[in-house]
Amino acid sequence: MAALPRLMTIAETRAYSREARTAGRSVGLVPTMGALHAGHQSLIARAASECDEVIVSVFVNPIQFDNPSDLATYPRTLDADAAAAAEAGATALFVPSESVMYPTGKPLTVVRVQELTEVLEGAHRPGHFDGVTTVCSKLFCICEPDRAYFGEKDYQQLRVVARMVQDLNLGLEIIGCPLVREPDGLALSSRNARLSPEERDQALSLSRGLLAAQGAFLDGERDASALKRAAAAPVKASAPLGEPDYLELVDAETLKPVEAADRECVLLTAVRFPSARLIDNVILSATDR
Repeated sequence: MAALPRLMTIAETRAYSREARTAGRSVGLVPTMGALHAGHQSLIARAASECDEVIVSVFVNPIQFDNPSDLATYPRTLDADAAAAAEAGATALFVPSESVMYPTGKPLTVVRVQELTEVLEGAHRPGHFDGVTTVCSKLFCICEPDRAYFGEKDYQQLRVVARMVQDLNLGLEIIGCPLVREPDGLALSSRNARLSPEERDQALSLSRGLLAAQGAFLDGERDASALKRAAAAPVKASAPLGEPDYLELVDAETLKPVEAADRECVLLTAVRFPSARLIDNVILSATDR
């Protein structure tokens, strides 16, 4: 398999995208921070099935980290990422340095989506989504894609970025792709590698709880309190090392809490373990997937 071209600068990345689009070829973008796993590869494969060119960006974005130690310890595995991206169907990597993305240091211009970022992850990680939307807006301007692909595992991020694109008329389509799980149910995440064997075993309670709630929903349960109790029970019973941050049933578009799952909703949770903080969710829909 031929090595993917590694685009390092804004100029060469724009030239790559514009050459493709001038020739009538569509461009997809999969923004990542590297440490690629099968979840990322599913996004790349989806992009490759819908676009002629697929750019995978690999950039550990410092302005979205609220914890400096998380930034310092975030895995950097570019060669492995390049191989994984190529295997999944990418046609190029965009691998900018921090000085390319933020040549004057921390940017003075920040893109902020209100309301959607003030709950759930936003309430527990102040400033996180400002970093996400700012870097995504830059990536969209640099790569000029027709479509960008995001996983539903980071459901709130997906909704926030989609709203930013809508509000700013950025002219691309945001595609949400299904969450991918390990064979035992754990949601795929680069953070999983940090878990001790005991923590990982206990972390399975997140998916067990969410899938139990999804089962109750499919059996006809619509009450938010009952669905949340079903999701919380395995964590309470089996994860003494885990400290829940939140467990909420929200409207799938507005992210506002609901009292009943009488529309498309999402049940989201975050739990802190000593070695890593994990998030997970299930979408509850009458046309359930």
